[in-house]
Amino acid sequence: MILVTGGAGFIGANFIHAWFKHTDEPVLNLDKLTYAGNLANLAKLNDDPRYLFTRGDINDRDLLGTLLNQHHPRAILHFAAESHVDRSILGPGEFIQTNIVGSFHLLEMTRDYWNRLPDTSQDGANKRDFRFLHVSTDEVYGTLTPEDPPFAETNPHLPNSPYAASKAASDHLARAWHHTYGLPVLITNCSNNYGPYQFPEKLIPLVIHNALAGKPLPIYGDGMQVRDWLYVEDHCLAIMRVLAAGQPGETYNIGGWNEKPNLEVVRTICGVLDAARPRADGRGYAEQMTFVQDRPGHDRRYAINAAKIERELGWRPGESFESGIVKTVGWYLEHADWVADVTSGAYRQWVERQYGGRG
Repeated sequence: MILVTGGAGFIGANFIHAWFKHTDEPVLNLDKLTYAGNLANLAKLNDDPRYLFTRGDINDRDLLGTLLNQHHPRAILHFAAESHVDRSILGPGEFIQTNIVGSFHLLEMTRDYWNRLPDTSQDGANKRDFRFLHVSTDEVYGTLTPEDPPFAETNPHLPNSPYAASKAASDHLARAWHHTYGLPVLITNCSNNYGPYQFPEKLIPLVIHNALAGKPLPIYGDGMQVRDWLYVEDHCLAIMRVLAAGQPGETYNIGGWNEKPNLEVVRTICGVLDAARPRADGRGYAEQMTFVQDRPGHDRRYAINAAKIERELGWRPGESFESGIVKTVGWYLEHADWVADVTSGAYRQWVERQYGGRG
């Protein structure tokens, strides 16, 4: 069994689906179910005996200890995080509490659990083969100019937003727990993910949602901020590869080799929607594009050098941006009920009825 934290979120849920495409090994999902954690992302697994869910907070040491002692995971994959830059600017406290303090508690409880594992075993968890995989972001590296080479694993952490700073701190904690205590830690830093189940506050699902609703498509500043785009299933397959063959103590950058300015991303989405779901008035969705004031400290460019994971572990992304965005737009068109649910507040009401407000 593996333990996944934050498995009801965008990347975590996609990871669990990808995991079960390739293995029957059980998954225990621990998720606090904040606004972006949605059990509807995993509804297909409700009756699957391989899948277990617990609502809870990674800051709850008693709960962590109980889960580790009951289920004996052979690996922990740590996705749980507050993850939206705009929200971190408005309210950094939650990001500090979850991304830094929560990661500390999880590392400490994992260290205690790992120290009590047998050195080897024929089946089940053992100290030699156990892994703690910390999932992080390229935003920890700061920003690049157009002339700079893409971020490599050797780049220093120079975060510019409260979100990025909180993730950089958790990266440092994970690395320190390996070098100080010997905990077999793996770290991944990914570029911008997109794909199914992404909450409509991030650029791509927000543009799709607003376009279909006839609302403005907001573009920060001049729209020339550059990001490397990574289809989420490619990211999940990369994480599986790192878990299987990565070397403890190492960091692996995961990128899509798809640098695009935000303006081009929005125009591409509009073009795909024009073909798949034309506006009733016959005009193009690009007419809804609206430039808005840039956000504070907006990093100009991120780009990932993913050569190390290709060279050492044999992974490359399978989707280009052009193929991935067609799949993504198609998914949102086919799942309008999911979008309506997560944006209406109905899902939050269900969580409180189901779980009594715990967590």
